[in-house]
Amino acid sequence: MTTSLRRAAGSLLVVGLSGAELTNLERAWLKLIRPAGIILFRRNIQDAKQTRTLLAEATALCAPHSFRCVDVEGGTVDRLRDALAPMPSAQAVMNAAMMTGKAALIREQGELVAQGVKAFGFNTTLAPVLDLALAESAVVMGTRVAASTSAGVVEYARHFLAGLAARGVVGCAKHFPGLGAGTLDSHLETPSIRSSWSQLWRQDLAPYRELRDQLPMIMVSHAAYPGTPGKHRPASVSAFWINMVLRKHIGYRGIIFSDDFEMGGILKFLSMEEAAVATIRAGMDLVEICHSPDLIMRAYDALIIEAERSIPFRDLLIVKTRRVARQRAALLPGELPKALSLRQFEALRAKVLRLSEEVNSTHTASEEPYA
Repeated sequence: MTTSLRRAAGSLLVVGLSGAELTNLERAWLKLIRPAGIILFRRNIQDAKQTRTLLAEATALCAPHSFRCVDVEGGTVDRLRDALAPMPSAQAVMNAAMMTGKAALIREQGELVAQGVKAFGFNTTLAPVLDLALAESAVVMGTRVAASTSAGVVEYARHFLAGLAARGVVGCAKHFPGLGAGTLDSHLETPSIRSSWSQLWRQDLAPYRELRDQLPMIMVSHAAYPGTPGKHRPASVSAFWINMVLRKHIGYRGIIFSDDFEMGGILKFLSMEEAAVATIRAGMDLVEICHSPDLIMRAYDALIIEAERSIPFRDLLIVKTRRVARQRAALLPGELPKALSLRQFEALRAKVLRLSEEVNSTHTASEEPYA
């Protein structure tokens, strides 16, 4: 039973690495926990060949059909901007599509994002953003948000997701249940969003309801909503938001993925050990921990200890592990996508630059890279 519990606990984690090559320490703990996947950042990415080598070595130590994740939304959140070419933001592409009447620009962006991430060996991009572009969050979210209305967000996301799917890449909608009215950065603090339940249901949650069957994964934020039954508890550890709203009210059956559990939005509310157990109890499927081996191991050990202490939690862990493994197998090929030749890579770079030129000819925005 101990071995199966260890495998179960590890297979509910998606983890980050320290640099462009695996360290001996990382090889050791990856082999021990066998996580559900890897997420890489700009610190890990030099070029396509190096990134593919890193992903191949790391995912060989992960669970079968593992996620190879990267954040490529376009604009300020684009981990490939230096290694490939800067992708225009969701907001810029949406505005250009509206001004020209060419919704095909959005699908083209989705396809180019997919081609880009596959060229580097990834199978998943943590995009699109479904938050509303409201005045309250303008400073925090910038051009990451496509539109100020739920209808506009749905229009953008539907075409973007179709582009990803056409090229065989998994998308992940974020940040459920919505950061549009938030004024704080959840990397640092727990946003307390004062919207009422009825406002959230009509506006922020509408894209999740309408796109429910088109979303392979949904990322849950660390924001709290005190004007709802969720009260002051971050959504990422809230059974109300995950089980009641997302699973039951909305009827979502895909994979539920957490925002980074190293963020201040959760760790200023709970310890890593408490948060890891609480999020799985609340209905989370995969817990993302993006950097620290210490925090990764603390979460892993906490899940095992709780499963050994509590039979209901052990049963939950085992059932969840089996379901998520089936979903991963259905979504993800086991092998890395074929590498591009230099000629193909340069052709892809040229396509991204052409899209940027077309978008920028109709829309101008300041887009400083987001940390």
